Amino acid sequence: MKVLVLTQWYPPEPVLLIQELAQTLQKSGHGVTVLTGFPNYPSGKIYPGYHIRLIQREILNDIPVVRVPLYPEHSLSGLWRILNYVSFALASSILGFFVTSKPDVIFVYHPPLTIGLPAFVLSRLWGVPFVYQIQDMWPETLRATGMMKNARLLRWVGRFARWIYKKAHTILVISPGFRRNLIDKGVPEPKIRVVSNWIDTGVYKAIDCDHELAEKLGLYERFNIMYAGNMGEAQGLETVLEAAALLSDIQAVQFVLFGEGTALPRLKRFVEEKDLKNVRFMGRYPHQTMPSLYALADILLVHLKDDPLFRITIPSKTLAYLASGKPIIVAATGDVADMINSAGAGIACPPGDPQALAESVRHLYQMTAEQRWALGERGRQIATREYDRDILIPKIEQELLIASVTRTQ
Repeated sequence: MKVLVLTQWYPPEPVLLIQELAQTLQKSGHGVTVLTGFPNYPSGKIYPGYHIRLIQREILNDIPVVRVPLYPEHSLSGLWRILNYVSFALASSILGFFVTSKPDVIFVYHPPLTIGLPAFVLSRLWGVPFVYQIQDMWPETLRATGMMKNARLLRWVGRFARWIYKKAHTILVISPGFRRNLIDKGVPEPKIRVVSNWIDTGVYKAIDCDHELAEKLGLYERFNIMYAGNMGEAQGLETVLEAAALLSDIQAVQFVLFGEGTALPRLKRFVEEKDLKNVRFMGRYPHQTMPSLYALADILLVHLKDDPLFRITIPSKTLAYLASGKPIIVAATGDVADMINSAGAGIACPPGDPQALAESVRHLYQMTAEQRWALGERGRQIATREYDRDILIPKIEQELLIASVTRTQ
């Protein structure tokens, strides 16, 4: 089977899931090509070593990658972000047919929703089906993050989304809540498959703390509450900082935040204005270093803004946290909280509630090391049993094989 992976983002950008999918499919004997843009996420700046041009071909980890131009951008401006999305959609729609060979099936990684345009165009030009994987639900994400507030525009986005769903052969969603959302929008149930995101449990695992690294980073002999990931509007991290202020009486406790995002400057100003001594912004680290960084944490934190969308969202970092064998605090409700509660891997508390978050930290701090270890171990067990890469990617492979033998309609 020949598979074209269509995605606006691909490594060296921090989107390992799509790279792991491509590599696993290729190792299974399928021919895989990736059609993507020039790397600029999450900073909005082109990565060193890359320059915008009409076409760039490269081989990354044995996967052929074809890059087409886009407008690099990742600011708070809805207008400029839309230009970023639309520029890639148009470039890949126009150039994709000429710069990649005909596949048997197209795998489409959403977001953004605009990826649906080249998916449809290329599908029709080649006469092959596409399988559409939804990581973020639009237009709900646009509304929840504040990127788009105009009700009329949001309705048009919703109409376009339903059109794309109609044209897709199969729709893959990452949570039961996403499935319910699509059914409520009129998408036929047989068209929808729930396949969770996955984690490589051979890479993310419980490892010993590197005390030298901990001392270098200022994490040695501290009780570290670690957040790692995007710092945008969806995460609502001001609540975390407010919780940190409520915990200033426990000298050992500190919050360490790894990553970047549009909210970072505002968060740093908050810390300076409140003179918080127990919050550290660590910057962005390569994904290869994350297992060793997670090993320095006492607690790993998932936080989402209080919004109906995030009740059906499961951030992919949650799976890495589970596999790392550390207790988890989830400040969210819905699917992700259910995941942690059913695993017995930590505590779920209401989002947007600094007091509840602070109390959750106090509760875990007062536990014995053995009790916290038991929480982490239960998380590790469910990660290896249900969310391992080798368990879940074959399910996507099966959907691609089924689609590849059908004709477009």
